Amino acid sequence: MQQHASAQPKVFLDYTQAELDAAYDQAAYAPNRDQLGARRVSGSEMARQRLGTPERYAYGDAAIEGLDVFRAAKPNAPIFIFVHGGAWRAGTAKDHCYAAECFVRAGVTFVVLDFALVQDCGGSLFPMAEQVRRGIAWVQKNAARIGGDPGRIHICGHSSGSHLASCALIAPWRNYGVPDNFIKGAVLCSGMYDLAPVRLSARSKYVAFTDEMVAELSPIRHLDRITMPVIVAHGTLETPEFQRQARDFAAALKAAGKKVELIAGQHYNHFEIGETYANPFGLLGRAALDQIGAKLIPA
Repeated sequence: MQQHASAQPKVFLDYTQAELDAAYDQAAYAPNRDQLGARRVSGSEMARQRLGTPERYAYGDAAIEGLDVFRAAKPNAPIFIFVHGGAWRAGTAKDHCYAAECFVRAGVTFVVLDFALVQDCGGSLFPMAEQVRRGIAWVQKNAARIGGDPGRIHICGHSSGSHLASCALIAPWRNYGVPDNFIKGAVLCSGMYDLAPVRLSARSKYVAFTDEMVAELSPIRHLDRITMPVIVAHGTLETPEFQRQARDFAAALKAAGKKVELIAGQHYNHFEIGETYANPFGLLGRAALDQIGAKLIPA
């Protein structure tokens, strides 16, 4: 009887509260998190040294509403837009351009978005999703200005950036003054696509989840709006929830008749798999370039 009385209640699936909190916290599953974060920053600095200082453009009036452009050598290039992660509460474009050289050398213009952090938005994800959408719309409208092709725009993200990028896939683009279906493909790595379980986790301490937010910003609930091919990826050493979110989203897309590929990166944790965007022969670098139709090494 004492064992039953002391048993912790389940709050989601078979998770206790402590287990669910851990399943949305990378720390226990990626002991090298700080090392990889520092490597991402240094990799971004090396990309700027090799490619030069990126062009900076404003997509809105707020100081944070800007984007960095690493232009391909040839005009009318395909465009790859990167949405950075950081648990919605950290990160800048400056420290997330580590993959720029991989794409620029393959003839792709690489764009990294800046946007507000959740603690600067009163705990709401709506302003962040809105900024990401406006940034992407700016790129479509100004593609020629940055040497790109408005008909060949692809987006990607990592971690919370994949959540925000997936929210762009379900955006009502006509409201932003751009055509529907202009995004030709997406690579979503290690993201969250259903906010309901996230709301039950410790992340609710800094994100002020509401019923409306969960309903509107959970892309798995709006599959009918997704029209482009999607690659969904996760590492096999990630937390169980990040793996489940990826599997369930990919399965839902497939069941809805969408073109989707699920990549399970063997022996990668949450941060290690993100690094592979920077390698044209790596897991995500190769997958993204193949989706874009870019050559690994330009002739």
